[in-house]
This record gives sequence, structure tokens and C-alpha cells, in this order.
Amino acid sequence: MASQLLPSALTDLIDELGKLPGVGARTAERYAYFILKGEARTARSLATSLSSVHERVGQCPVTFALIDADEEVSPLYSDSSRDKTVIAVVEEPLDIIALERTNQFKGTYHVLGGAISPIDGVGPEQLHIPELLERIRADNVDELIIATNASVEGESTALFLQKYIKDAGLNITMSRLARGIPVGVDLEYADQITLSHALEGRRAL
Repeated sequence: MASQLLPSALTDLIDELGKLPGVGARTAERYAYFILKGEARTARSLATSLSSVHERVGQCPVTFALIDADEEVSPLYSDSSRDKTVIAVVEEPLDIIALERTNQFKGTYHVLGGAISPIDGVGPEQLHIPELLERIRADNVDELIIATNASVEGESTALFLQKYIKDAGLNITMSRLARGIPVGVDLEYADQITLSHALEGRRAL
């Protein structure tokens, strides 16, 4: 009934904004009205960014981090000052930003693309685990820091990785971020101090 009281263009915008994670109906309405009240060039700028994001953002074929479409590999991997013998394994690309903000980690990253979650239909075969094995061998990796989230899915993924790598006959040091990160909090939302302590206190598996 409310949709009949609004112009169809505004209703369409509300519907699209409501599809974003964490955005409910009322929040979507506020966002849409804010865009409508603002200057037209702001809306056009937003529309341009949205329409070009898939063409302008690529994925590193080695680390699976997000990169500019015209880059071949992640700058964090090609940087000669980074230690390729140490890899931090994370679930999603934004987790890299969280760890980089600590200014403590000087190794490289590997993005799994999610976590093992049978209820969501995500198994090991959907993650970039075989590619991780290839990197360990190719870069003569000494240490693997499993930095998956402190959740049931993250823990399951960490345990699977530990067994997978040992079964592959790779004799490397594996550690897990210390319990400075509360259970249920994704790396993306953890504060810098908590992440710093977690890196410092990582434990061997």
C-alpha cells in the first residue's frame, strides 16, 4: 500500500537498497530519501561507481585479494619487501584491510573466499584451498597463520586446513590468531588493538 503512495522510481530505489546486507525497510527508505534530497550530481556519481565496480575491480590470481582490473597481481604480493614465506589465510578480501591496519604483519595473504559451512552449502571444494597448497610449495612457505574468523565456521575451516596441509606432507609451522578476537566478531569489525594482540599472541597448532 505504501508503494502506491510513492513515485515508482523512488520505490524501485528503496527496493534495491533493501537488498543490501543489514539494510532494513526503514533504513532503505531513509537512504533513498537522502539520495533524492541531495544534488543530482551526487546521485549520478553513486550510480557511476555502482555501474562500473564489476569492470574496474579484479581478483588476484595468486592471493585472490581484490585488485584494480588493470593489475596482474596484488601489490601486497608483488611488493619485494613482503615476506612470501609467511602467509596469513583469511576468509574474505576485506579481512586483509583489518590486518594491514595493525602495521605488524609483513607477510602475504591468501583469501579463501569464505568458510566451510555445510548449512549454507559451502564445502572445502568451494574455497581456494588447492591454490593455497600450490603457493606453499612455490614460495617455500615456512609459516601459515590461519586468520579465519572466531566463529563455528571459521574454527571448522581452520581445523580442516590444519589436517589438509599435514595430510599433504608439508612440514610447515601453522599458527592461529590468539583469542584476543571475541567469538562471533568478524575480522572486518575488530578494532586495531584487539587485532594487534591477536597477531602477537598467535599460537601453534
